[in-house]
Amino acid sequence: MKLNRYTRRAIVGGAISMMVILMGTILLGELSGHEAKVLIQNSINGLHTLCNTIALASATILALLLTLLGISSSSDSNLKKEHYIHVLHIAKLDTFVFVASVISFLLFNLPITESENVPANWFTIIYYASMVISSVLSAILIVVVLMLYNTVVDIIKIVGLGIKDHPLTKVNEDEPKD
Repeated sequence: MKLNRYTRRAIVGGAISMMVILMGTILLGELSGHEAKVLIQNSINGLHTLCNTIALASATILALLLTLLGISSSSDSNLKKEHYIHVLHIAKLDTFVFVASVISFLLFNLPITESENVPANWFTIIYYASMVISSVLSAILIVVVLMLYNTVVDIIKIVGLGIKDHPLTKVNEDEPKD
């Protein structure tokens, strides 16, 4: 799969945001099992909210992609196949982040801190894993939003502003050149 520069830029934006989010976790330093258990108990509501928000946002974005496709297909501009492939990539990535956030929400609902059978050192692993999961989900949603932004900008230029020589428009041989 060849990535265009807008998609690469969106991925870089997501990677930078993930690193910033993970830096907060790293700055906490090394945790003992008890400290990690307390942090898990304190952060679980925030993790639930994050997963719910990401699921809601990704479902909304998927619905908005249908509107985008309606505008794209009903416009007078002949859009190239690349535009629809880009929208397909956004839809696939958005669906992935939706499913991953719902599964993460279900995993974060397990009452792991109430269990007596979990060794104390596992809480450290569980805490760091939950931070990695939340930062990856956030970063992927940021990538989706940045990719969608680029697509919306292209549609505004082509449909709204009437730019005919855009890289995503087909050149019609019958039309006289301005």
